[in-house]
Amino acid sequence: MNKLLDTFRNIFKITELRQRVLYTLSLLIIVRIGTHITLPGIDSFLLSSAMKSSDGAGGLFGLFDYFVGGAFSNAAIFALGIMPYISSSIIIQLGGAVFPTLQRLQQEGEDGRKKLNQLTRYGTVLISAFQAFGVTIYLQNMKTNGMPIVPADIQGIGFMISTIIFLVAGTLFMMWMGEQITDKGIGNGISMIIFIGIIDRLPFALITEFEQYREGLRNIITEIILVVLIVFIIAGVIFVTQGTRRIPVQYAKRVVGRKVYGGVTQYIPLRVNTAGVMPIIFAQSIMFIPSTLYSFFPQYDFMATFASWFDYQSYSYAVIYFLMIVFFTYFYTAIAFNPKDVADNMKKQGGFIPGIRPGKQTSEFIDNILTKITLPGSIFLGIVAILPTFVSKYTGVSYAFASFFGGTSLLIVVGVALDTLQQIESHLLMRHYDGFMKSGRIRGRR
Repeated sequence: MNKLLDTFRNIFKITELRQRVLYTLSLLIIVRIGTHITLPGIDSFLLSSAMKSSDGAGGLFGLFDYFVGGAFSNAAIFALGIMPYISSSIIIQLGGAVFPTLQRLQQEGEDGRKKLNQLTRYGTVLISAFQAFGVTIYLQNMKTNGMPIVPADIQGIGFMISTIIFLVAGTLFMMWMGEQITDKGIGNGISMIIFIGIIDRLPFALITEFEQYREGLRNIITEIILVVLIVFIIAGVIFVTQGTRRIPVQYAKRVVGRKVYGGVTQYIPLRVNTAGVMPIIFAQSIMFIPSTLYSFFPQYDFMATFASWFDYQSYSYAVIYFLMIVFFTYFYTAIAFNPKDVADNMKKQGGFIPGIRPGKQTSEFIDNILTKITLPGSIFLGIVAILPTFVSKYTGVSYAFASFFGGTSLLIVVGVALDTLQQIESHLLMRHYDGFMKSGRIRGRR
């Protein structure tokens, strides 16, 4: 315990690290403040009552509200969250596999990355405007006990235009803050914004669970079993997140002047979960699309039926969500790790895998191993992602609390926490301070 406290004190001893941490916390506080700034013309009390009903909490925008930290139920300017930016990123990255122009930009290094980021921002504006339009229609049609959320005298083109402007501006501001956190703060900014929105819901979920226990709905044995279960699930997520397969690489000896280089064995650490939390975020943002479409056509029974398939407490949602996570795990792994580039770099440096010829065979060997270890990793991610649906159905706990037994919430929280911890440890070790672990580094991470 003393060592942990010393480590936290060391964080604030390093000027640069202290500034980064405080800068990140400042922007995250702004994010939370923005989730409580209500849109003009909205009766937030009536909206909150509607979201607590079965339709608001478990159907159309219930899960969306969960990931924006309650911003939607507050009718806030940040109600769309950061999801339009993530959706735009998915489209641009998928387009790289289809359109040669985008593929060339992906291969142009830093200049290409800047151009792709700019295209992603433009896409964010279009997607957020599209979603904002759907939200305005949904809000105008939403009622509680016969009373409209938006007063009748306010509804109209003026309300729609102003709401769209506020929502789009809120999303762009969050996108900018996410980029600033990545550049000047600690951790991945976009993931940190989603992380803080999820963590904000934890105290309310714990209070709800405690009230159910106090009312006698569950006994102490059940609560102990739930606590033990969540501990094992978190341990499993950390184990898979940090798990690696090491491939030995031998470097030939080279004599340069009087010095001998090479002749040592190093390792390529292939992570079981190379894609991290991105498949979860990608799949989740895609799963929001049916609900958004339904908001445009609430009067059609077909759209209502179609949207019900994507109710996050239904079995159809769990199956589709699971398959999408497996797909996006392979997809993002293929983007994040290129075996051909690794093989070419090894060949240039005189390295080779024992028993494997350099070049194409090395690339195929690495790709084959990566494909094999990604499969169990993707299946594990999918199982953990859909676990809250079954925990909620068969244990009777609220979905808000069950979501921390797995699902997107737990995976994002654990993944973002580990990545942020890694960055903090890197800064500490650079200044010769001890990290959080005894070994001075997070085991299993590069």
